[in-house]
Amino acid sequence: MPKKKKKIEARLSPIHGNGVFATELIRKGERIVRYKGTLRTHAEVDEEYGDDDEDGHTFLFTLNDEYVVDANVGGNVARWINHSCQPNCESEIEEDAKDRRHKDKVFIHALREIKPGEELTYNYGITLDEPHTARLKKLWACKCGSKKCTGTMLQPKR
Repeated sequence: MPKKKKKIEARLSPIHGNGVFATELIRKGERIVRYKGTLRTHAEVDEEYGDDDEDGHTFLFTLNDEYVVDANVGGNVARWINHSCQPNCESEIEEDAKDRRHKDKVFIHALREIKPGEELTYNYGITLDEPHTARLKKLWACKCGSKKCTGTMLQPKR
């Protein structure tokens, strides 16, 4: 069976650095791309990146309470999808039917129809245990430019 042609490409983004853009019409509900990278434990990620000065830029996607997808290593085009407070996509974790946590996967789906040339975005859903200080809000500043922009990628404390 021939490989399905991707309807997306990475290029410079007005939001931040690189972004991912539709090259063809993407229908509401369509599965667009899998978020790929090296599967690592939370401990491995903490050891590798824990002491780095955070810069509000990450290619780490929490898969479940055991694993993280590290798109810094073996990542694909999905790592370039930017955050937005008014996204046109969402991430969805597909859990393995046999509860093998290392087999869970992340996919990006369209929340609405996306026209060719439009940038794909989703809400990163970043949650931090520590208080949201001015420094952290600045570090995780949102530049999506939407009318509903909260100014930060951090999710409100519940």
